[in-house]
Amino acid sequence: MPQTGSRTALVPDTCAGRRLDAVLAELFPDYSRSRLSAWIKSGDVAVDGAPARPRDPVRGGETIVLNAVEEVQTHAVAEDIPLDILYEDAHVFVIDKPAGLVVHPGAGNPAGTLVNALLHRDPELDKLPRAGIVHRLDKDTSGAMVVARTLQAHTALVAQLSAREVHRQYLAVVVGALVSGGTANAAIDRHPRDRLRMSVREDGKDAVTHYRLRERFRAHTALECRLETGRTHQIRVHMAHLKHPIVGDPLYGGALKLPKGASDGLIAALRSFKRQALHAEVLEFAHPVGGEPVRCEAPVPEDMQQLMRQLREDAAAHAAAERARR
Repeated sequence: MPQTGSRTALVPDTCAGRRLDAVLAELFPDYSRSRLSAWIKSGDVAVDGAPARPRDPVRGGETIVLNAVEEVQTHAVAEDIPLDILYEDAHVFVIDKPAGLVVHPGAGNPAGTLVNALLHRDPELDKLPRAGIVHRLDKDTSGAMVVARTLQAHTALVAQLSAREVHRQYLAVVVGALVSGGTANAAIDRHPRDRLRMSVREDGKDAVTHYRLRERFRAHTALECRLETGRTHQIRVHMAHLKHPIVGDPLYGGALKLPKGASDGLIAALRSFKRQALHAEVLEFAHPVGGEPVRCEAPVPEDMQQLMRQLREDAAAHAAAERARR
């Protein structure tokens, strides 16, 4: 059932002449402007006892009564799916999402998703858009995600993401031995022909990825990538655009390339790695209520650790062989 809460505020005289919806966004910061506008239009906001319109100007001194009707936003079924919680309080969860877990239910995944798991963990999340999820990870990308548990936290986290104030750091293993880091600044949008893919496009949305070397191998590189923006498939598209696709990426990786003279162990590791080697390892943001910094680190999953061990051993073996020939 919808939950209703009545809240009252007095319009400051300094707001005289401004639009009602803009003033409400300041008086009731727990709620987004779009939600407040919807409540005004549905008659759940009274100005001195009378209904109003979002664009109506205020004079200052009016009494605002907000009847906050928090209806069910998410209709997925709760499922008892284990979650690895990195941080938890009354306002947020930070989870370590495993590779293979879909975030939102959809046509091909009506159940067994992160949303289903979250609703089991906290049934009140059904009152929030997308069960509190404010950013997403691809199905086969692992790592840290923040989830809001209250409207106030949801509004604040969305604002931080929009202002590019959330630090999101990824570990990626890419094809090719890079010699330095850099920045990929290339707009991204839906591929003009393949609707499952994104692509670099001049008419796309602004997208910026910073990357630096973490570890070099013979024909691969482990990169530390930091998102400045958060477009769909951003790191995957940018790395492929730079001709250094992520190992195992089924959409952007192209045909498997085996390094010359690769060991049996490395060949097996590369052939068996069937997901993009991408992991969201660090997530840092200002707490949406208290403002203190929250930093969470998600351990590198075993499949990526094993891949990097094989790459490291292959590089060491070839370096030793090269020294022996001298």
